[in-house]
Amino acid sequence: MVSRTTDDYQRMAAAGVAAIVEPSFWQGQPRTEVGTFKDYFNTLIGFERFRASQFGIKHYCTIGLNPKEANNEKLAEAVMELLPLYICKEGVVGIGEIGFDDQTKAEEKYLRWQAQLALEADLPIQIHTPHRDKKAGTIRTMDVLEDVGVSPDKVIIDHNNEETVEMVLDRGYWAAFTIYPHTKLGNQRMFEIMKEYGAEKIVVDSAADWGISDPLAVPKTAALLKDQGITLEQIEQVTYFNPLSAYGQSGQVSEEDWAGNEGVDPTALFEGNSLLRGGMDVDTAMSQYLIE
Repeated sequence: MVSRTTDDYQRMAAAGVAAIVEPSFWQGQPRTEVGTFKDYFNTLIGFERFRASQFGIKHYCTIGLNPKEANNEKLAEAVMELLPLYICKEGVVGIGEIGFDDQTKAEEKYLRWQAQLALEADLPIQIHTPHRDKKAGTIRTMDVLEDVGVSPDKVIIDHNNEETVEMVLDRGYWAAFTIYPHTKLGNQRMFEIMKEYGAEKIVVDSAADWGISDPLAVPKTAALLKDQGITLEQIEQVTYFNPLSAYGQSGQVSEEDWAGNEGVDPTALFEGNSLLRGGMDVDTAMSQYLIE
């Protein structure tokens, strides 16, 4: 969400989204200084939580060195020194996204290092599987994690597709699927996957990055699954209860966090700055959005 506008929070709130988990990710332009990671991590645990809260959405995140930037080893070493300072902060529900991109030795080095850190901190891990040679990269990822001693039940492997889902589930991992509007995995393919594999340990999530992506992909996929005959129980499992169970192992997120929400304080400030201009309440903001 750090790459999205506030309009996206309005749309998600109007669609009934209660909570989100935002992963640390590559922002398009390679970072060259450790300070840019520090400021980015501070944004995830600070302003971004506030911005989401102003629309009644609970914001959580995972913190990690992404595999693409793990190949800059001098920078990666410095980022690794930062991570222990952030992974135990409020709202951090895991270490991620970590894993492979080009499947280099450097990427494996920092995957191992961060997996060990997650093991020591007893935190879930969010895995990025490579876009190229995905099946081999996914197998290699699971082999590395098991060599470190991480329990598959503590790992959410993301960006799965039809050629990886069976082996991920067979080895006991959470299998997450990132829904894109036009590329990678669309929601019709998600229906076919659920028809074959059911809902056990499957997570439906969305992309909300700087490219063509859709923060509403989860509710849209839920609607399509319902139209095509998937049961409400299974839909709730893959879009709500499974991610809640997986990331809830951090001890940082539970349903009680948003149950009985007393609403939004429109006068709230973050470091002296408001978000709902002029003290506008969130219902008025929603009304204006829906009218527009």
